[in-house]
Amino acid sequence: MRNLAIRTVSGAIYVLLVSASILGGPYSFLSIFALITGLSLWEFYRMLEKNTDIRIDKMVATMAGVWLFLSSFAGFSGILPMRYMALWFVFMLYLLIRELFSGDSNAFRDLVYTFFGQLYIALPLSFMTRMGFQSDTYGANQYVFVYLMSFFALLWVYDTGAYLVGSLLGKHKLMERISPKKSWEGFVGGLVLALLSSVVIHYFFPTTMGLFQWLGFALIIVVFGTWGDLVESMMKRSVQVKDSGNLIPGHGGILDRLDSCLLAAPAAVLYLLFFV
Repeated sequence: MRNLAIRTVSGAIYVLLVSASILGGPYSFLSIFALITGLSLWEFYRMLEKNTDIRIDKMVATMAGVWLFLSSFAGFSGILPMRYMALWFVFMLYLLIRELFSGDSNAFRDLVYTFFGQLYIALPLSFMTRMGFQSDTYGANQYVFVYLMSFFALLWVYDTGAYLVGSLLGKHKLMERISPKKSWEGFVGGLVLALLSSVVIHYFFPTTMGLFQWLGFALIIVVFGTWGDLVESMMKRSVQVKDSGNLIPGHGGILDRLDSCLLAAPAAVLYLLFFV
């Protein structure tokens, strides 16, 4: 009971922090999510090193990912040209050259894991900045919170619905080998709740997207969010850890709260770009 109370309170604080960062404007979003990007990368690389002989230059790799996020924000917002994103390759080149002199017999493997962290965490979070900016009639980029806030709201609604329905009715395992607690009943229950929530969002913001576009947006987020959750569970099992960290009491690390976003964010952005 005590653990449930801790989990509820810490989860609520996380939701409030993310919501406030998005609703507070572009620079509060930038500040909080740059921090989230750095913490997620640090947790990921530490998790890989925990029960293995993998060795990663965590400081430089984390700085690289944060720069990718910051430069993406600057590019999509129009503050700086998109070419500044290319400086990310300077960090990557340093890591490549560094391994030449490290004397590590597993240098190539360490580099693969380093680059995978950038692909798995930094790139999706950088994609997310695209959801926050739209061009106005004059071609200027304006910060609009609706898509970003809706993205997280739909994920949270789905997670809550899947947990409640799965706890009450879950009998058929979704992918028992990876995540024994997830069920098809929970998935369907969470999906229905997310779809209904997208109808409500459309009611309050009718000019952003049509009803069927909002339903498609919710569907994309739920499907890819579920896969994102399962991917992180698979990786944790591979390196034999229960949680990515202990930053959020009752939940584990920041990456444990962010896992579903990491596949859902690029999918949602591509959906918006091609279908909205």
